[in-house]
Amino acid sequence: MDPIETARSNSIGLAVRRAAKKWRDRPALAFLDRIWTFQSLDQAADRVAAWLQKDLGLMRGDRLAVYGRNSDAYLLAWLGCVRAGVIHVPVNYALKGPELTYIVNQSGAKTVLCDPGLEENINAVRADLKASSYGFVFGKEPCVLSAALSAATPEPVDLTLSDSDLAQIMYTSGTTSHPKGAMMSHGAMMAQYQSCICDLDYSSGDRSLAALPLYHTAQLHAFSMPQLMVGAYSRLIEAPAPDEVLRIIEEEKITSFFAPPTVWISLLRHPDFDKRDLSTLKNIYYGASIMPGPVLAELAERLPQAGLYNVYGQTEIAPVATVLRPEEHAARPNSAGRPVLNVQTRIVDEEMNDMPPGARGEIVHRSAQLLSGYWDKSEATAEAFAGGWFHSGDVGHMDEEGYIYIVDRMKDVINTGGVLVASREVEEALFTHAAVSEVAVIGLPDDKWIEAVKAVVVLRDGESATEADLIAHAKANLAPFKVPKSVSFIKALPKNASGKILKRELRQDAG
Repeated sequence: MDPIETARSNSIGLAVRRAAKKWRDRPALAFLDRIWTFQSLDQAADRVAAWLQKDLGLMRGDRLAVYGRNSDAYLLAWLGCVRAGVIHVPVNYALKGPELTYIVNQSGAKTVLCDPGLEENINAVRADLKASSYGFVFGKEPCVLSAALSAATPEPVDLTLSDSDLAQIMYTSGTTSHPKGAMMSHGAMMAQYQSCICDLDYSSGDRSLAALPLYHTAQLHAFSMPQLMVGAYSRLIEAPAPDEVLRIIEEEKITSFFAPPTVWISLLRHPDFDKRDLSTLKNIYYGASIMPGPVLAELAERLPQAGLYNVYGQTEIAPVATVLRPEEHAARPNSAGRPVLNVQTRIVDEEMNDMPPGARGEIVHRSAQLLSGYWDKSEATAEAFAGGWFHSGDVGHMDEEGYIYIVDRMKDVINTGGVLVASREVEEALFTHAAVSEVAVIGLPDDKWIEAVKAVVVLRDGESATEADLIAHAKANLAPFKVPKSVSFIKALPKNASGKILKRELRQDAG
């Protein structure tokens, strides 16, 4: 083993150990009635790493699929993996059947761990899974939690890992085909943690609420991990139920909270929002999808003491690419901000030429935070990195001071009558109607228009509106070609566990 390489190692596991040496007996994480100090969390990571190696027989570079909801044990499975050099493969707990089978098999996972409540889903496809062993996150043996809580004095696991060693294979959301496994290295994650600490203003005095799924890159890597490294406290809950979120913010004096727009909307509409004392919130973060302008204005009005941070990115960049900071919101409320510390961003045309300020093009990045490629998908990797920049698949423009504006996902831009319409523009217009709580705009195949603009709307409780009402409202605020050809009403928009609206399902249902 090269002593220089050993001395220079900067893996995620060692970063957690550094935090433990500095913050020691301070509370780091709470889940249910369990409170982990920085030191006990570090020791538990060693115990889990040893368990993965000795009991489950996992070696450096082996893949471990983890299929579970939020818990302290879920986080410890991740910390044990990065300490032992095992590649963590998080699986969306909403997946089952062929979708679950695909990720486990495509990643080549040697072992699968699951929550007891999800065991039935595993058993249903077990004959099709290629994993050689199985276990649990908690509740049944063998499990992560038992290993973490063992009374045995852990031996420090100091495996030397390089920046290029993989920490995680994170599967992107599949839209028209199977999801792709983004290979995320220790070096990429560490570069992104550095960017987040710098640009999201994390500090040791933060008291954070972690409510979004840990299997998703945003909660784990943009918030929970970099906050852990600076000595912040995190209160972890299973899911962002509005009443529980609001109660915990008040009772535990939470200062920092991240949620996608759909969750912020559910909080604003909940009757407890004005009953709870939310005055301790000083940093509130939003991202994962575009925040409607009227909702952003309402957040600023009802939480005037809090600074707003718009966080934009995607799985492949670990995931934060740009941030719009609190002092920048007043002048540019619709912007996604400027690139973070370790990211360089351009807006380009199809030939990779820079677009002038204000002109639309594809958003591309260069960064140490980027994926190493897609697991076992060389063609997709080459396409994503064409021209030496990573192609985000997002359409946007940049102003003269370098602020990015997201127009839409390339797949969500609607071609109606040969004219391109950004679904976001139509959604923003409909959000200004007093009866609209949530809205998603999609394009549907149409013999005359190529794609017809369609709005799917959720009304506010106690409010009413007709299709004609909303079309008339859109006509008063939009160019004629952007006005929806039809409007339908549903009780709730389909969303994934991270709060993103599933437009694919809306298109399928409408079709």
